[in-house]
Amino acid sequence: MDEDLFMDDAADASGSLPGGDLSAPKVTLDPTMPLAARMRPRDLGEYVGQGHILGEGKLLRRAIEADRFTSLIFYGPPGVGKTSLAELIARRTESRFINLSGVESNVAEIRRAVETARQFQRTRNEITTLFVDEIHRFNKSQQDVLLPHIERGTVRFIGATTHNPYFYINSPLVSRSQVFELEPLSPEDLTGLLAAAVADPERGFGKKALVVKEDAARHLVTMCDGDARKLLTSFELAVFTTEPDESSGEIVIDLAVAEDSIQRKSVVYDADGDGHYDTISAFIKAMRGSDPDAALYWLAKMLYAGEDIRFIARRLVIAASEDVGMADSNAIRVAVAAQQAVEFIGMPEARIPLAHATVYLATAPKSNRAYVGINAALKDIAEGRTLAVPPHLRTKTRKKIGEAGGTIAGGEAAYLYGHDHEGGYVPQAYLPEGRRYYEPSDNGMERRVAVRLEHWRQLFEKANQP
Repeated sequence: MDEDLFMDDAADASGSLPGGDLSAPKVTLDPTMPLAARMRPRDLGEYVGQGHILGEGKLLRRAIEADRFTSLIFYGPPGVGKTSLAELIARRTESRFINLSGVESNVAEIRRAVETARQFQRTRNEITTLFVDEIHRFNKSQQDVLLPHIERGTVRFIGATTHNPYFYINSPLVSRSQVFELEPLSPEDLTGLLAAAVADPERGFGKKALVVKEDAARHLVTMCDGDARKLLTSFELAVFTTEPDESSGEIVIDLAVAEDSIQRKSVVYDADGDGHYDTISAFIKAMRGSDPDAALYWLAKMLYAGEDIRFIARRLVIAASEDVGMADSNAIRVAVAAQQAVEFIGMPEARIPLAHATVYLATAPKSNRAYVGINAALKDIAEGRTLAVPPHLRTKTRKKIGEAGGTIAGGEAAYLYGHDHEGGYVPQAYLPEGRRYYEPSDNGMERRVAVRLEHWRQLFEKANQP
């Protein structure tokens, strides 16, 4: 592959690009608009990515082409085309487009937009697409205002959110909408978009003598992490802050310029949304699945994104008992020690004890039998009759008597003090119905526990044979 991945100047700015067809109708653009805004797709042919919902024969594409939909909700990370897709749908269906923000708009603005839509519907027979960005920012009452107008068909509603709508949007609104998840753009998608920005003479930099080195393009595509807006914003900054070469007059975007323009990689990770919960879920499951490499990667992603290190430490302590448990009881010691170390030293050094504990838990033998046992006991208490404490275990009747045992008032068996017996064990009932909640596995150190417990249970059964 040629070292200069993208080369363009005023004399050579034609052709079909991976990002779309430059023969699309020209539109008047404000030159002060950011590159990301100027490069918004003008038709579905220019739209980049989301083939899983917009490919030929896919549900959303069929609905758009047939003009048969009422309400849509798009959710996904920033910069994947949620707003652009809403605008394209309005244009394709020849409807008016009203854009509201869940951050800035209020109930009065919603009602004003709906009333405007009603007037256009009544007087001109025009349909209005009402787009609400960051719909999860609307509170319940604001979201509820939309419901009757959606049901009457006054507006076609399209909502966009970076948060899972099934958790952050009212159920009545979700139930009236088709929900589509948009995915981060692939490197191929982003490479095509960057090529289009280089070549387009009207919206991009096609009129500039511009050279983008291959390694610089690759760095920009990789570091934007699937976010088209971040890619184009960083690229625009690189172009505007790079002086033309004195001899050739070309603006050369090399790796050093690219690194300087994008600075630090932006990881898709929100403190209270899917990025947070999905990553911690992957982290826990990797440790449970005994994969230290994956566990370290998900730990690194959380640390890089600024996750609360106390939250990570708490999850390690829980995993030590839930997933390692009796197979290696040292795991809880290591996890608690890591939690205390995190409190003591903070970041960035806290990454070291967190990594230590992560690797220990991932490589330790696994047993969840204690965890399963307590859940089963809690379920019995919640759903069944609460068992009474046997008389010989109650505080008021507890007393030490001879090795052979004895009775208390009323003929009930007396409590037997285990340390007075061989091996520190004496067969006696501690639960009135003989239920079992803990069944040890054969993993790790729990294998020895299993042998010891089976021996005691056999002694108990033998002692209680009729």
